[in-house]
Amino acid sequence: MVDSPPPGMPRVIPYLFYTDLAAALPWLEQAFGLEQRFSMPDQDGRLIHAEMGIEEGAIMMGLANLDQRTASPQDLHAVTQNLYIYVDDVDTHYERAKANGAQILMEPEDMFWGDRSYAAADLEGHQWTFAQHVKDIAPEDMEMPEGFVG
Repeated sequence: MVDSPPPGMPRVIPYLFYTDLAAALPWLEQAFGLEQRFSMPDQDGRLIHAEMGIEEGAIMMGLANLDQRTASPQDLHAVTQNLYIYVDDVDTHYERAKANGAQILMEPEDMFWGDRSYAAADLEGHQWTFAQHVKDIAPEDMEMPEGFVG
């Protein structure tokens, strides 16, 4: 019997679309520390699918194709999702991302639910939030700041 999901794969995997997938992979590796695990070219050698990961997490990606109703934020001039990823040292991660050209959307900040996080956009506009859990806070003790927009 075959395992489902296969070994090493989580049950939920986001799938992002990029206009230039071949350029996105090395950038994501350099700026965000993701590791390339698999890539698939088409018959012409053009990269059409890839899998990257961080620790036990996985992210799949493919080429945006408006004819197939898939788009990059760059195509839409909008964002439809945000990835929330835990890292071991969010401040060091932030410095790496900033040094490698990530567009910083939110500086590192301690959040009311116990995470320290920052937000950044990649080279095509996908939004990523990286966080480190720094304090355990019971749900009943969480106090949302005035004007907080999640």
